[in-house]
This record gives sequence, C-alpha cells and structure tokens, in this order.
Amino acid sequence: MPDPGGPPPPAPDPQPEAGLRPAEPASDPQAGRAAPARRRILIVANQKGGVGKTTTAINLATALAAVGSRVLVVDLDPQGNASTGLGIPAGRRHCGTYDLLAGAAALPEATMPTGVPGLDLVPSTVDLSGIELELIDMERREYRLREALRPSPAGPGPGGSAGVGPDYDYVLVDCPPSLGLLTLNGLVAADGVLVPLQCEFFALEGLTHLLRTIERVRRGLNPALEIQGVVLTMADTRNNLTNMVAADARAFLGDKVYRTVIPRNVRVSEAPSHGKPVLLYDMRCAGSRAYIDLAREVIRREEARAP
Repeated sequence: MPDPGGPPPPAPDPQPEAGLRPAEPASDPQAGRAAPARRRILIVANQKGGVGKTTTAINLATALAAVGSRVLVVDLDPQGNASTGLGIPAGRRHCGTYDLLAGAAALPEATMPTGVPGLDLVPSTVDLSGIELELIDMERREYRLREALRPSPAGPGPGGSAGVGPDYDYVLVDCPPSLGLLTLNGLVAADGVLVPLQCEFFALEGLTHLLRTIERVRRGLNPALEIQGVVLTMADTRNNLTNMVAADARAFLGDKVYRTVIPRNVRVSEAPSHGKPVLLYDMRCAGSRAYIDLAREVIRREEARAP
C-alpha cells in the first residue's frame, strides 16, 4: 500500500501478469473463447458519479480477457480513471480519445497495450476535458466515436480510421458521469449499455433519467441500441436499504438486472492505487469473484442474443 499521507508512487510500465494468461489453443476453435458472434461495443454509463462505473469497466474487461476474449477499453472520461486503473500513468498517454474524436489520429495510433494479456486501451488525456466545446462545431458530432470504432462502407472515419484494427471481441467504453456530448457519442457508437446502479436511495431516480435518454437516442440516432444489463454495485446485504433498492430495481427492470451483485469490498477500493484491476490485485477477494461472475453473465447474454 502507498503511504496514505502522500501520493501513490508512479506505476511501472505494465507487464503481463504471470497469473493471467490468454486461453491456450484447444482442439475446438471455440473452446475457451468467450467471443460474441460479432464484435460488440458496450458502454458503461451512468450520469451519477461514484457508482462504480469505471471499476466495473476495467474489471469486467479484465475478466473477459482472462477467458480468452480480445478486449479494448476506450476511456471516454476526462478524469482518466480507467487509464490509471489499468496501470497507464498520465505521462505515458501521448495519444488517446481526444485525438480519436478530433480526427487527429486513427484508432491503431491511439491504442496501447496494458499489463493484462488480451486487453488494450485507448487512454484519456488532459485535452479531452475541452473536446465537448470543439465538438459543437464539428460535422456529425454525435457520430465521431462510432465512425472511429466501426468500419464504414463510405471509407475511413475521422482521423483516417476504417474501424477497429485488431480482432477485438468486445469494446468497452467508460463514459463520464454526465449526459453530455461525450456520453452521447458513446450511446450512438454502442450496441448495448451496461448500467452500474449503486444500492442507495437516489439511484433509481437517476436511472429513470438515463433510460429516457437511451430511448431518445434509440429513436433518433441509434435504433439498434439496447440495454445489455443493469449491475447492482457497492452492495452491503447487511443493510436494509441495499435490499430495498435491489428489490425495487428488479421489480422495475425485471431480468435486465444481472443476478450478480458487486459487494462493497476494501480490496476493490485499494486496487486502483496500485494501477491494477482488482482481479490482478487480489484474485480471491469477494469483489474479484463478483466481477468474474458478472463476466459470465455478460457472455451468456451475448451468446443468447447471437443468431
């Protein structure tokens, strides 16, 4: 643990973790590989901050990579917490989501490896905090991320990108805690939305607002957008409020709410200060086990929806 009285030490360049390796090839080409029928772009979004959104994005991505999927995390939050949590300090982020949205770089140029085998990152840089003002005057401003991540029949998108280069199975986009142009770009680019829902009193009120926004985007900009699922986070089952919020969410959203519940866990809170997902920091803790279970549920839902 770093000294609590001072800033954490800079994270070293990420190296592949010894305990987390890509799945070995098997006789069945699909064995050990959690790949959807086609590349899926999932955004992790909630306009309310502090709900475990970034924690969910990086740990779900790590769990998916651990079972053999090729995963790309796109850090669309100017705070850059997903980049830090994956061990990429600010000094190493020379190109990222700002360059992608501004058309200054193609996706392969903005992508960098992490310390997790099979998991790459498009990091957030300090310039991203001003991109929404710049997007106002850009053509097709709501489609900038979509055109950078998806191959286009009309040719390259902004920055000359013709879509995702490597054969990624999942692209997870960590959105900022707002419903501005950055999150709108994520919603327009996505196939599905994964919503972290903190087990607290005001959570359902904020969720209703987000669901209305998703419906407006579906009607006007992205008809294929769907809710992949809602995950309950920061749960303390000893607390009556947690159980009430969980029951209300399941009554309101039915099977859209994942069975997996992410508990409050000190190891989950400690992991980012070490520049690691909790699955690498402490594989045996309750938080790690919960994110592994969540990855299984996501994979099952993707397999169920495949034609």
